[in-house]
Amino acid sequence: MAITKQHKEFHRLDLDSGWEVPPGYPPGIEQKILAGELDEDNRRGGRTRLLRFKPGIYTAKPFIHEYWEEVYLMSGDLIVGNDADGNGGESFAPHTYACRPPGTYHGPFKSDNGCVLLEIHYYDPA
Repeated sequence: MAITKQHKEFHRLDLDSGWEVPPGYPPGIEQKILAGELDEDNRRGGRTRLLRFKPGIYTAKPFIHEYWEEVYLMSGDLIVGNDADGNGGESFAPHTYACRPPGTYHGPFKSDNGCVLLEIHYYDPA
């Protein structure tokens, strides 16, 4: 099955509205879906989203999912591998990138000063 997304030409994004806390994330981490849809129950589709962390927010345990994930740190700082109390980990600056295959443990994550990530999620076509 092919990944389908809407045709969207260049347009200004409204970065003041349309943000929501993704399921399983703490308050202070919000997503804005830019295109597509990811159907995790049926393991199909794809989406592009912005994910932002407010300053000082962190997750407490690693993530794992069954879709591909590409992540580009657009702005701010992102710390990867902190402990459950938000301490430690490796810090990354803007213009860094990760590509993770399905089933890869990653995180936890923290941002001291806040950050914005561009993420692309998709399943392998069947």
